[in-house]
Amino acid sequence: MKKLGLDYGDRRIGVATSDIFGWTAQSLETIERRGNDNEFDRIRELVKEYEIGEIVVGLPKNMNGSVGPRGEICIEFADKLREQLDLPVHLWDERLTTVSAERVLIEGDVSRKKRKGLVDKMAAALILQNYLDANSKR
Repeated sequence: MKKLGLDYGDRRIGVATSDIFGWTAQSLETIERRGNDNEFDRIRELVKEYEIGEIVVGLPKNMNGSVGPRGEICIEFADKLREQLDLPVHLWDERLTTVSAERVLIEGDVSRKKRKGLVDKMAAALILQNYLDANSKR
């Protein structure tokens, strides 16, 4: 069963998908948020197109493990996804994934302009890969 990984942000949502075996995550796209809930329509399309059975949403936690205001927003988003798509939605600790994605892109000598468009979907892939690794049955 394929899984969809989401890095939910104020302006953009990074999207990644797993292979059918749930072994690897691949960056897919970035959804621009426009304030009209258009992101739910696009996510619904991706779920259908990629035959997604579960969704993993990154949960930003504080370094001490507590959930702050940003985390509460992600929890609300995950609840709304569950309600609208009738699929299992898992929250996964995403601490430092955006920092890691940014570092990988810098080390890969990706220009600042290109990094802006890649960092969210790369963070989504890191969130999903971490979830897959932690829940691997291999």
